[in-house]
Amino acid sequence: MQWTDEGIVIGVRRHGEASAILELMTREHGRHLGMVRGGFGTRMKPILQTGNSVSASWRARLDEHLGNYTVEPMRQRASDFFGASHAIYGVTHLAALMRLLPERDPHGDLFAEFERILDRLEDAVWAAPMVARFELQILTELGFGLDLDQCAATGATGDLIYVSPKSGRAVSRLAGEPYADRMLRLPAFMRDGTGDLAGAPVGRDLADGFALTGFFLSRHVLEPRGQVFADERMHFIAALTRALPNVA
Repeated sequence: MQWTDEGIVIGVRRHGEASAILELMTREHGRHLGMVRGGFGTRMKPILQTGNSVSASWRARLDEHLGNYTVEPMRQRASDFFGASHAIYGVTHLAALMRLLPERDPHGDLFAEFERILDRLEDAVWAAPMVARFELQILTELGFGLDLDQCAATGATGDLIYVSPKSGRAVSRLAGEPYADRMLRLPAFMRDGTGDLAGAPVGRDLADGFALTGFFLSRHVLEPRGQVFADERMHFIAALTRALPNVA
């Protein structure tokens, strides 16, 4: 068995004295592991950093085997993240989100968005809404997508500002107002898909966006697996609070 694909490093751990078990999110083969001989050597270690893009060739005698990777660098963006604390935490959080996906299950659209976010992760104004919507996309890919297109109570498609924590469906202002204290807030940017929020009053909206996705990721994905969010998500949001003072 053999294939070659483009991948983004989402994890690496030592194997033996100098080799590494490399975990990639690949464009066509999904989340995939393999061994890299000499992966912790001086030449390969800078390449195998979370967030870097590589060209990877995987080979194994049988498809179910761990197999071996041969990798070549494509874009070594990991070092760029050290200039912004939110980017350091952000890339680790994004990698953790990708590890929620089933192994060897292709998610081409998710890969493309992952790559797009990494290329803009240093810019907090862009990264914050992109990561919040990426969490929403993860929910959809895992089969727990939220219905944000029309009101669960009336069928209306306008003025949707709440989400029911029970159903995961949008609720309009009029229908949800009597139950506002029990509803999750739905910021507009989580529905309209636009990325350019420069100049907009995004502070509370971003906080509400992360609260929304965090609630459903915890309920549907993490808790059933006996997991919780890693600290990097909390640190990422806190770093955004410092970079964008109106996020809190």
